[in-house]
Amino acid sequence: MAMIRLPYGIDLFEQVRKEHCYYIDKTHLISELMSVPFKVNLITRPRRFGKTLAMSMLASFFDIRKDSRELFEGLEISKDKEFCAQWMNQWPVLFVTLKDVSGMDFPDAYGMLHQVLTDICNEHRYLMQDDKQSPSDKEVFSRLCMRRGDLSDVKNAIQILLRMMCTHYGKEVILLVDEYDVPLAKASDNGYYDEMLNVIRVLLGMSWKSNPNLKFAVVTGCLRVAKESIFTGANNFISNSISDVSYQDCFGFTEKEVAQILTDADLSEALPEMKRWYDGYRFGKTEIYCPWDVLLHVRALCLDEKAKPGNHWIDTSHNSIIRRFIDLPEMYVKDKFETLLSGGVIQEPIREDLTYDIAHSSEDNLWSILYLTGYLTQVLPEELPEGMTPQEGKTSLRIPNEEVKFVFKDTVQAWFEESVKARDRSGLFHEWWNGDDEKLTEDVSDILFDTISYYDYKEDFYHAFIAGMFSGAGYEVKSNSEQGKGRADITIKDRRHRRAIVIEAKWPGKKKDATLESESQEALDQIERMQYAKSLKIAGYRTILCYGAAFLGKDCLIRLAKENEKA
Repeated sequence: MAMIRLPYGIDLFEQVRKEHCYYIDKTHLISELMSVPFKVNLITRPRRFGKTLAMSMLASFFDIRKDSRELFEGLEISKDKEFCAQWMNQWPVLFVTLKDVSGMDFPDAYGMLHQVLTDICNEHRYLMQDDKQSPSDKEVFSRLCMRRGDLSDVKNAIQILLRMMCTHYGKEVILLVDEYDVPLAKASDNGYYDEMLNVIRVLLGMSWKSNPNLKFAVVTGCLRVAKESIFTGANNFISNSISDVSYQDCFGFTEKEVAQILTDADLSEALPEMKRWYDGYRFGKTEIYCPWDVLLHVRALCLDEKAKPGNHWIDTSHNSIIRRFIDLPEMYVKDKFETLLSGGVIQEPIREDLTYDIAHSSEDNLWSILYLTGYLTQVLPEELPEGMTPQEGKTSLRIPNEEVKFVFKDTVQAWFEESVKARDRSGLFHEWWNGDDEKLTEDVSDILFDTISYYDYKEDFYHAFIAGMFSGAGYEVKSNSEQGKGRADITIKDRRHRRAIVIEAKWPGKKKDATLESESQEALDQIERMQYAKSLKIAGYRTILCYGAAFLGKDCLIRLAKENEKA
């Protein structure tokens, strides 16, 4: 196995190149970007697909303060000598990233934004030494450098920086704004949206609205914000989303690129599993792998060739969107979720110009959010399941891969367990403790019917489901605890009344002739054969109820052992 130097956690182009990290050449983004005239170009992609690295690359290429020839040596863009002579390190660049601007309330988030602007001003502190600058601009700039700016200073910071840089260099300035919508997304999540919008609208909107100091602006984000008027007044405004073919392979990795990484690391045999877990996104007409996941898994494989693919979306900040979906009672999405979790396709209208304040106001908007943020991906007409035809005005959608499916399933299961706990369970407990297996079968089936199922329900799901029924109700609940000659699936202990329940759960799986009746009887036979109740009786429990429970999808059969232990 070959060890390759991966840029794990590095999103600065200059650092990647100077430290000789493995780099997938995406420099064709530069020439493709400049092939169409624009004043403001908004590129939206899901998080974790390399937007910051790409923007850092643009900054290194254009910035007049740098000599980047060595950084780009051997890369595709360096072959175009004429283009590089015209553009490489020929223009002043203002690079602003808002990806870390967040907070639980507006003062916290505003403070972080102020700090970001302070850091940028200090990076360009040489402007204070320029006699050509106006005293008023210098005064505001000085306050921002010392983090003493007021609200007006913060709102006008980028506009003032552009003007001062243009004055200093005698050239219009290239503005690069990375993750412009993160502050708005965080504000929407935490209830201070209007306050943050009031700042961001002026901070960014005024920067490109008929601004003579601006050469052009490239802006990246997750969504195209529409009604906020952030882009109102921007001359020659271009918007590019995951549905467009422009830049379709400039963010994320193509399969060819992933295969090359694995070949260079002597891990070619890992491609099928890598594809199943991390491929499936579609930008334009190109299938794309998530680069963050690929790098993490290659790193894991270099350390342990038997490493299994991990779920890295759990650590990202927007997984709550799925939970919001199923928490809203007026949105009847359970059947569609079941279709998606079974590997199927749904067709929904998609809006690409959403606002964060109304993103969760309708089912259509929520499907759009899931699509634009990478939780769902587009299915081409030729890939539709047999019998399904494209619907006009709708986009065919599916879950892209195993990693995202895991996030869906994990979120659904957590929601289900919490919804069970929120019920009035007193009647259910009465049935368990009194051996009313017929009523239990009926009521537990009703609870299952109310959940969102998925095709690969297995015994571990049902174990968690049963344990969740008793969770937080004052009982001692153990799963797969040592009882008798083996491990009982679920043991419930009520120490106060010296009583216990033993439950063995069965799932037929791929058994051809299995039925709920045969599986529940097998569960009861196992309880008796393995003497699960014996240790409870020895421990002093007076009443021990033993149940065999069989599950298949949303159906169940619960049977009480005819002979239950009574001390």
